[in-house]
Amino acid sequence: MDIKQILDWYILSGVEETAGEVPFAKFEATPLEGKKLPILKNVQESSVMTRQASTVLSQATQDACKDARERCQTVNSLSELKELVENFDGCALKLTASHTVFGDGAEDARIVFIGEAPGADEDRIGKPFVGRSGQLLDKMLQSAGLERSACYITNILPWRPPGNRTPTDGEVAVCLPFLKRQIDIIRPDYIFIMGGSAANALLDIQDSISRMRGHWMEYTDANGRKIPVLASFHPAYLLRNPGQKAKSWVDFLRLKQKMSEEKE
Repeated sequence: MDIKQILDWYILSGVEETAGEVPFAKFEATPLEGKKLPILKNVQESSVMTRQASTVLSQATQDACKDARERCQTVNSLSELKELVENFDGCALKLTASHTVFGDGAEDARIVFIGEAPGADEDRIGKPFVGRSGQLLDKMLQSAGLERSACYITNILPWRPPGNRTPTDGEVAVCLPFLKRQIDIIRPDYIFIMGGSAANALLDIQDSISRMRGHWMEYTDANGRKIPVLASFHPAYLLRNPGQKAKSWVDFLRLKQKMSEEKE
């Protein structure tokens, strides 16, 4: 890659700072006699360069989003979609990830569980929710009388952000068509979203998980079909805040109750 492509890759990867190879004392006083002061770039010129970089990044994101949407319309099965995602090069997260972590579960599942992004264990194995968060999710599913094999589990992003950092809006936008196509193909009766970021991304809203949880919402798929949605805490959050597990357990019971009512 040339220098421009490398810089574009850094920007898409979320790099915000650079460091030189030689350390220096930031506040060390240096004599100025006999030395010429460096010529600083014009502030206006610097601003123009920043705007140009932002424009390039924005255009690249828009093109990648369009490409993802168009490609998704060409597949009609999860296996085809998985192959498509694995061969997609429009998201820089793929360059830093070890594996593409596609969804896992039954293609005819009644429930789709959605998280935000793969973690270190998921990136290493290539399967969603297999680390500590996944183990907690499995226990909660079993307690609610649900079998993991009968459900479908996936994430907003199929690639792990470096260092588990928060995904950028651009990364979410590029990957969202893949998630939506999974939902279109599976046609679930219910969607259970884990975490506020995932809920905001899929439902295109801006609200905290504390305000969303406990209330049934709706997601409309590509065919205009309305699917009941329930949001709750992410298992990773529950591991850090075990006192909130009771609230999440109530959400699982709420899901189970609604499923039981539908059968009657």
